[in-house]
Amino acid sequence: QVQLVESGGGLVQAGGSLRLSCAASGRMFSSFVMGWFRQAPGKEREFVARISWSADITDYADSVKGRFTISRDNAKNTAYLQMNSLKPEDTAVYYCAVKRTPSSPYDYWGQGTQVAVSS
Repeated sequence: QVQLVESGGGLVQAGGSLRLSCAASGRMFSSFVMGWFRQAPGKEREFVARISWSADITDYADSVKGRFTISRDNAKNTAYLQMNSLKPEDTAVYYCAVKRTPSSPYDYWGQGTQVAVSS
């Protein structure tokens, strides 16, 4: 079992920055992929970014490329999402998730952290 706890959300003006953290605990596997998703009111949850265990592979949704950066510190079992140049359309609840291999579904999810961007 893996527990994920997100933090770092808040209210920010458009153009501002936030850094989200996702702390993982429990049974971790060396192949774990960590990802970030978000869900805006009235919309389905969507993929934001993911990072491989060794951090040599990252992937981003087109809507955040060039603005968001995903990273991880395996010694701390923590993933980060640096969000710059925030836009009102980035407003959502952000969730982190992990999956055991690149090809498996995401097994574990955090409770989410709210990000609100004002215009």
